[in-house]
Amino acid sequence: MRRVLALCAAAGIATSVLAAPASAKVGYYVIRWDNTGICQVWNEDLKYKPFEWGVSTYKVVSKPLPTFQEASDLQIKMRSERRCTL
Repeated sequence: MRRVLALCAAAGIATSVLAAPASAKVGYYVIRWDNTGICQVWNEDLKYKPFEWGVSTYKVVSKPLPTFQEASDLQIKMRSERRCTL
């Protein structure tokens, strides 16, 4: 089950990375998955919200950030503070 969730999180990260160059004025958020502790950068310009499985829910843990780089830097900072597992 953990491998499936990690794979889904990785797919979400890949999706947000591919969508990042599309628009520079949209907001980016850092979301944290409750059951795994994984933090992920999410682009609000994407049509769909992150898919929540039965026990897998997420919370937005940052304010809107203007660039993907700023959101990624915040994600790395949260990981170094042990607020995120990945």
